[in-house]
Amino acid sequence: MRPRENIGVFDSGYGGLTILKEIVRVLPQYNYIYLGDNARAPYGTRSFEMVYRYTGEAVKKLFELGCRLVILACNTASAKALRTIQQVDLPEWDPEKRVLGVIRPSVEALGQYSRNGHVGILATRGTVNSLSYPMELEKLYGKQRFKITQLACPMWVPLVENNELEGEGTIYFIRKYVQELLTADPKIDTVVLACTHYPLLRPLIVRCMPPQVQVIGQGHIVADSLGDYLKRHPELEERLGTEGRVTYYTTDEAEWFERMGGIFMGEKIKCTRLVI
Repeated sequence: MRPRENIGVFDSGYGGLTILKEIVRVLPQYNYIYLGDNARAPYGTRSFEMVYRYTGEAVKKLFELGCRLVILACNTASAKALRTIQQVDLPEWDPEKRVLGVIRPSVEALGQYSRNGHVGILATRGTVNSLSYPMELEKLYGKQRFKITQLACPMWVPLVENNELEGEGTIYFIRKYVQELLTADPKIDTVVLACTHYPLLRPLIVRCMPPQVQVIGQGHIVADSLGDYLKRHPELEERLGTEGRVTYYTTDEAEWFERMGGIFMGEKIKCTRLVI
């Protein structure tokens, strides 16, 4: 009988649900456990040390809950914690388990999208300060392939988490950051929404962008990358349960998570509170 192991999806709060939603759409057959560390969110303004500590605790909890593979569906956690967890912690915890992030798949996909190499990265301050996107792009494509312009958008996450997805105030802050980005580099032809909250604002972001600028979310990119990863690692895929089950956990108030999570997932969800 096939062991019923799960794919874990972790985020500091609700944003990773935009990744989970696309993963479930592309790969609906597997069992998923989502964990949002809402009690300690946001991660974007925290130090490398705290993000690494919190992320490690969450990953270990997902392993305890029966996850064979964990996706860090959080750009800040991917930027500040992923590499150390992969290289230092996993060999000690369990060398057969895997932790993946969202930055590398996004960077790999950029070569297919940008025509002129001028790319904008809209993200939290933590992701911007980590320089993870410029470093990964240089590592993969060399120094000359892309001109990267990064911009932190500190007002966007609060707007999403207060369900302010439209209206004049929201448009003001979207237009403000878009204009700032394009002023820094008017040649930008591709923009990455490098925070998992931002896809909920994508319709307004697109409206404020010039028509020639592509606005790329990460959900479908990460989902396709995960599907490819599982094909290349059949020894891992064979150990995954295939009941198509999704379980939700939060470190904060379950009722509030259900309310907000339903907005992100586009359907009602049930959630359980746990301590990590």
